[in-house]
Amino acid sequence: MSFQSRHAQRLGGASLLLLGAVTPAFAQTPAQGQSSTEIPAVTVTAPSPIVRRAVVPSRNPRGARTARVRSREQAADAAPAAPVPAAPQQGVLPVVTDQFATVTVVPNEEIRRNGGGTLGDLLFSKPGITGSEYAPGASSRPIIRGLDTNRVGIVENGTGSNGASDLGEDHFVPIDPLAANQVEVIRGPATLRYGSTAIGGVVSATNNRIPDALPSCTAPFATYGLPTKAPLANVGSPGCITAETRTAVTSVDRGAEGAVLLDAGGGNFAVHADAFGRKAGDYSIPSYPFLTDPTLPFNGRQPNSASQAYGGSVGGSYIFDGGYVGAAITQHNALYHIPGIEGSEFLTRIDGRQTKFTTKGEYRPDAAAIDAIRFWAGATDYKHDEVGLADSADLTSLGVRQTFTSKEQEGRVEVQLAPFDVRFAALTTAVGVQASHQKLTAPSPDDPGSPINGLFDPNKNTKVAGYIFNEFKFSEATKAQIAGRVESARLSGTAPAFVPDVFDLTVDPAAIGPATAVNRNFTPVSGSVGLIHNLPWDLVASITGQYVERAPKPAELFSRGGHDATTTFDIGNPNLGIETAKSVEAGLRRAVGPLRFEITGYYTKFNGFIYRRLTGNTCEDGACQLGPGLELNQALYSQRDATFRGGEFQFQYDVMPVWNGIWGIEGQYDIVRATFDDGTNVPRIPPQRLGGGLYYRDADWFARINLLHAFAQNDIAPIAETPTPGYNLLRAEVSYKTKLDQSWFGAREMHVGLVGNNLLNENIRNAVSFNKDQVLLPGIGVRAFANFKF
Repeated sequence: MSFQSRHAQRLGGASLLLLGAVTPAFAQTPAQGQSSTEIPAVTVTAPSPIVRRAVVPSRNPRGARTARVRSREQAADAAPAAPVPAAPQQGVLPVVTDQFATVTVVPNEEIRRNGGGTLGDLLFSKPGITGSEYAPGASSRPIIRGLDTNRVGIVENGTGSNGASDLGEDHFVPIDPLAANQVEVIRGPATLRYGSTAIGGVVSATNNRIPDALPSCTAPFATYGLPTKAPLANVGSPGCITAETRTAVTSVDRGAEGAVLLDAGGGNFAVHADAFGRKAGDYSIPSYPFLTDPTLPFNGRQPNSASQAYGGSVGGSYIFDGGYVGAAITQHNALYHIPGIEGSEFLTRIDGRQTKFTTKGEYRPDAAAIDAIRFWAGATDYKHDEVGLADSADLTSLGVRQTFTSKEQEGRVEVQLAPFDVRFAALTTAVGVQASHQKLTAPSPDDPGSPINGLFDPNKNTKVAGYIFNEFKFSEATKAQIAGRVESARLSGTAPAFVPDVFDLTVDPAAIGPATAVNRNFTPVSGSVGLIHNLPWDLVASITGQYVERAPKPAELFSRGGHDATTTFDIGNPNLGIETAKSVEAGLRRAVGPLRFEITGYYTKFNGFIYRRLTGNTCEDGACQLGPGLELNQALYSQRDATFRGGEFQFQYDVMPVWNGIWGIEGQYDIVRATFDDGTNVPRIPPQRLGGGLYYRDADWFARINLLHAFAQNDIAPIAETPTPGYNLLRAEVSYKTKLDQSWFGAREMHVGLVGNNLLNENIRNAVSFNKDQVLLPGIGVRAFANFKF
């Protein structure tokens, strides 16, 4: 068996979805004319270190490989391999049923159709997920079940995105959807794989920047005038090269984007290269008064909202019989403006760049005890300048107002053991160790050498952790998981001895206590249990419980200065303790048949929930006063007990065949309610949302119209937060995907389409954004895209 087929990770989800005519909702009778169409399983890579493999025959005369799986596993390994299913159709709801908690998957074809300049934009309308939407081109970090920044991890190909997006809502995430092939949102026990700072979930973007297999194509190197290498036994095919272009234009901001991806391989080597770029002007908004400040000029566009980003990557891997090892270097640059009253007045913008080196690999030895050894490692060098006018009346005063730098290194090694018969179940265990180090600076723009006036300058964060996952397979229908993680976190920085209500950096530091070096050590301990059980009618039920401890992050401990983009004066608390979350989640899913759905409910109790508390005081030029009147809102990092509860639901129902395909209905709903123990509301929580629509799909065409209604958010914090009105977001799209005759111009596949967004041209404000009273989301717009594979 080839390396590629041995490494196919079909982790189940929507396996063999039959496009059926609807008799009863749970019937699986194929639709007329559609009996040969199958939808393959959803392949996910991030949720768990335990990878359930396809059948692998013996690789030596003694049969050591097959001897690994004894008793209950022998029958499964002896079964014949499933046939390769047909290519998936567009628009099918990807439901993952073999994981212990909800996994949201955005497959490649959906990313290409819907675009999105950031991960937050891409995931904005998914049940239980929204984006910070602070500025186009900015972080727009995903917010999962009301939890953001320090409780949501973001990784790319198994390595952290790093940067400084968790330190400010205006900071960009250095991952562009243009270069992504799939995005997964992981919740529940599997987040322990990535760290205690992922209580809310993990957003994982994957691409082929470090190839794990040789490219699959029919055109050899010789076709392109390049030398052809003979294949290595048991490894791959003759050398070949593939290419892909991804392009789009948008009307709402006169934007354009494009990417080129190249993959080549031969013998033992596979290489990848890509380059991407996007540019957009100030975006359009509904043409009637919209701002809380009526004196701000209005011209039909959101002032100071232009953005651009570009970058690329080069990587390669050595492929051998039993594994691979590879590396890549990636550059990501962004320049984007910050909208809002002050941002427009001072022409605030952020000029950022990140250089990242990553490496990863896997080895699957011929050993009875070990199934696979995997590793990931990376090092990043990140910097961004916050640029603006020192005097709004003097355009020559444009300069750097704040600089953030972050240098970070991390590594992770996992060992997956072969399944072992423990009499009552087949046990598969995976163990891992993880280490990271970050040095972060944000010096004073006026006095870079000052230990007093920096927002947090400098600080260091070093973590070492070990984790273990145990999966028990009681039968084909029932599995359980027990996981645990122990982490050591050491944080160092400077902080004043105490923080009074009237904080003033301009006076003698002794007035607030000297800024002294602070070292804090934490040992968070976390654990989880989960159960999956297959029910009749292809239903899958799951329940999980978690106990997670999280150490404070440097910004929460050591901040003490103005952050212009969020209009806050952030003051850390060096005495913060560990945050603890105890949660339970239950779900029911169905991935096959005409009705596909998933429904999830959750409850989380936080002890010592850390949050940025607006006090009602204001600050300017390093000094604060009681009450309003100054430029920045004072924000203290504080701890209180809190409770989060909510749920998510989404479904698709294939109603009946029509023309050459099927039409159906879809719907979704999500809600999160978050309160402190005294009954007051946790600030900046997303509103409940309800939506649905109609779709049509066949082998080539996909069309959809969908309306998402967000209810008004009136459950707000008692200080310095305002209600957010509801809105209706109407979207429509049509796309066409087909194979091409390569003799035309070399392309073998084409995917083109149109997507309309906010077609009702509504005023849309994002309840979780700090600047939502000053900034509207884009108005009516159309996106046209064209992707070609060569």
